[in-house]
Amino acid sequence: MELIASINSAINGVVWGPPMLILLVGCGILLTIRTAGVQFRKFGYAMKNTIGKIFKKTEAAEGEVTPFQAVTTALAATVGTGNIAGITAAVTLGGPGSIFWLWVTALIGMCTKYSEVLLAIKYREKNEYGDWVGGPMYYIKNGLGKNWKWLGAIFCIFGALAAFGIGNAVQVGNITSSVNTVITAFNPDFAGQSTVNLILGIILAIAAAVVLLGGIKRLGAVTEKLVPIMAVVYLVACLIVLVFNAGYLPAIFRDIFAGAFTPSGVTGGAVGSMMLVITWGVKRGVFSNEAGLGSAPMAHAASSESDPVRQGLYGIFEVFMDTIVVCSLSGLTVLCGFYAGGIDMTYGVQGDTSLNAAALGTVFGAKGGAVIIAVCLALFAFSTVLSWGMYGTRCCEFLLGPKSIKPYQIIFVLVVIVGATMNLSLAWDIADTLNGLMAIPNLIALVGLSGVVVKETKDYFNNRIKNYE
Repeated sequence: MELIASINSAINGVVWGPPMLILLVGCGILLTIRTAGVQFRKFGYAMKNTIGKIFKKTEAAEGEVTPFQAVTTALAATVGTGNIAGITAAVTLGGPGSIFWLWVTALIGMCTKYSEVLLAIKYREKNEYGDWVGGPMYYIKNGLGKNWKWLGAIFCIFGALAAFGIGNAVQVGNITSSVNTVITAFNPDFAGQSTVNLILGIILAIAAAVVLLGGIKRLGAVTEKLVPIMAVVYLVACLIVLVFNAGYLPAIFRDIFAGAFTPSGVTGGAVGSMMLVITWGVKRGVFSNEAGLGSAPMAHAASSESDPVRQGLYGIFEVFMDTIVVCSLSGLTVLCGFYAGGIDMTYGVQGDTSLNAAALGTVFGAKGGAVIIAVCLALFAFSTVLSWGMYGTRCCEFLLGPKSIKPYQIIFVLVVIVGATMNLSLAWDIADTLNGLMAIPNLIALVGLSGVVVKETKDYFNNRIKNYE
């Protein structure tokens, strides 16, 4: 394990160094400039035609899902432990200023995700089962050309492996961690955590198998019900904490903006260099909303929506909801807990949810905070496991063909059990590395196909928009 950790650490230092941050942010800036800031210019239109139409009944044919099911499947993957434990790690290890860079990443990422989703619809295909399949590997192959298919294969290799980390072990490990926090809150002397973890792993594996083996339509049907419920429960709990601690918010926002440019930890000590603050903000932003990774386009490609731009609007909504709303509330809630004097933030551990529980506990009590976090994290994380199971399947299918789908899904389900009992810190580190490696082929494709994004965007708002008014 030590050898794996050291190798991963070396790779991670390169993958998440300045070049990757420049590539991620630079790609988003390029797309923002070339589309004339479509995520800002058309933000109202995007919200009206996404969240504004969630209650409009739509039908999807066999092998596809409704536009709303597509976005909830993508949100199921993005709204996960990164929104809770990940943001806490950013705040404790990078200081309050990391939240500012999280916001910057999100604002730019809205255009990146919009472009990814647009291209996924434009270049998708039907597989031999009649399902729509798409994503970076398909817009690389069909957009950049068959000579670039190797780049799509590289994306799929990293994507299929990343699914075991970011979309499986990390999520399941955080579920078991939060459950252990609840058990400890009620019984500090309990010593059977390992047995509980194993039992939870088996239960989650069975539940994941039932959904994943049912195909894309069953997945969409589950996520469209699960995502709204889990989001509302968590957001309401966080908002209650903010209302009770509203007096601390001016100081918190002051430290967020000041800390973005003058690095300091929440305890008053320096957190390191400016690059450390930016890195934590960007890393957790990308880990949370996945803009630039190329994962969400694989879910959106299954949508019954045929217009690339109209489905692309969901990419703007998705990043806004995931990062600007959910992540911000997570970070503000934890900071409220610290400023109110209720929690100790002199340490930060990736994947740990005890600080989140403690922050909610300042209003709901220690046991109440632990239960809320356990329930929300279980819903967030399990929905992420389901969506990433589909992402990994699509990557494996592109590499090895349709016959590889079931074997991959079986292995994925078994990894759920492993994730419930493994070293959580190492899982987070490996997930970070694979995220970065995944993003590189996708970002190359986005830059190469940016002209297509511009053309489709102009054509829609100048001509096709009339067909929907």
